[in-house]
Amino acid sequence: MEDATANERAALTALSPLDGRYAGKVSALRGEFSEFGLIRHRVRIELAWLSALAAEPVIEEVPPFSDATRKALAETIEGFALADAARIKAIERETNHDVKAVEYWLKERFAGVAEVARVSEFIHFACTSEDINNLAHALALIEARRDVLLPLLHDIVADLRVLAHAHADAPMLGRTHGQPATPTTLGKEIANVAARLDRQIAAFAKVVIKGKMNGAVGNYNAHVIAYPAVDWERFAAKVVMSLGLEFNPYTTQIEPHDWIAEYCDALARTNNVLVDLDRDIWGYVSLGYFRQRTNAGEVGSSTMPHKVNPIDFENSEGNLGLANALLRHLADKLPISRWQRDLTDSTVLRNLGVAIGHAVLGWTSLRQGLARLDVDHERLAADLDANWEVLAEAIQTAMRRYGLPEPYEQLKALTRGKSGISRESLHRFVEGLALPDDVKARLHSLSPSTYTGLAAALAKRV
Repeated sequence: MEDATANERAALTALSPLDGRYAGKVSALRGEFSEFGLIRHRVRIELAWLSALAAEPVIEEVPPFSDATRKALAETIEGFALADAARIKAIERETNHDVKAVEYWLKERFAGVAEVARVSEFIHFACTSEDINNLAHALALIEARRDVLLPLLHDIVADLRVLAHAHADAPMLGRTHGQPATPTTLGKEIANVAARLDRQIAAFAKVVIKGKMNGAVGNYNAHVIAYPAVDWERFAAKVVMSLGLEFNPYTTQIEPHDWIAEYCDALARTNNVLVDLDRDIWGYVSLGYFRQRTNAGEVGSSTMPHKVNPIDFENSEGNLGLANALLRHLADKLPISRWQRDLTDSTVLRNLGVAIGHAVLGWTSLRQGLARLDVDHERLAADLDANWEVLAEAIQTAMRRYGLPEPYEQLKALTRGKSGISRESLHRFVEGLALPDDVKARLHSLSPSTYTGLAAALAKRV
């Protein structure tokens, strides 16, 4: 590998494809879910806690910070760099404790800032590591949702709306149980997914992200011993809410993670809608309803030159399956912790970015696939014209209205399991019915391509 660049070596030796083959497609998540991102959020929270202590009048030992010091604290957060994280990791190798390493780095970093140095023992004051960690993970999830996940999901809905509106009037043979069924339109089928996805996005966006800052077992024990006059619950709530989170007043050492389970469940439900879409589009490509635009130089098969495989939808389905396997485990495991805490959540939480990364990869592949689709209207029309038996539903329903005997049974005998049902054979059957002439005329004018009900209007309305 002597001739490989550093980036090529990193990609080729990465254990996870998210950090290797697909690194470019999930790079937007690195700022939140990488080790660097986690450390950066911890620094932000430690400084938010210290700043709040300095602003609390009852805590005389931590005087209010000057504008210059507040600026220095803000710049530390805004300018936090890889070198800073590397130094914290070096300290962690000595302490064997990741959060304590952040505390020591902050003391080191502000040793030359007198206002901070003289109150350095109030960095991490009365905190347990989970006071910092639960808020760090909460910030990663709330910011990823706002900056990456919701925008990408809204982009998918926008893509689907464009397709639904463009093909609202394109008649298509319906298939229930894989068999020819009542016609629909291509746009209406895509509109169904857009409407489902809208609902799941709304549910995901409404998941309330919580945090806690209440000490070793959630009771402010150390806080009250040191400063009994401080309303610590109010104080902690103010700090948590200043980060854009909802305060959870009832916890053990850990925030119970119920909201993370809700977050993961909401993402998994969203992914299920998209897996359903992936499989349907894959099937429509197989039927020839969609053609995929080719790229110059691209190969579909190592041995069959003609192949244009639906690989984007297959990649999407596979990655969404991986995402959901992890999301379901996160949702099932994280709310469970022995007594006041055990450590099983810690290593699991580090995989939030992996689960979300596979989801983002699946969504990205889906969008790529949708952008390559062209509709084959001739193939759609040919399939409809080959299945006139689907009009049996329309005929027997008209017969029901006018009280003709055994309408379902008569059409069943005419069409079920029969091949070669034609326009002419249906017309002969209709002519023999005791129906009003205008009803017969309406049925004679019907074809599989026009028997689409309100599908076009529904597609245009999504």
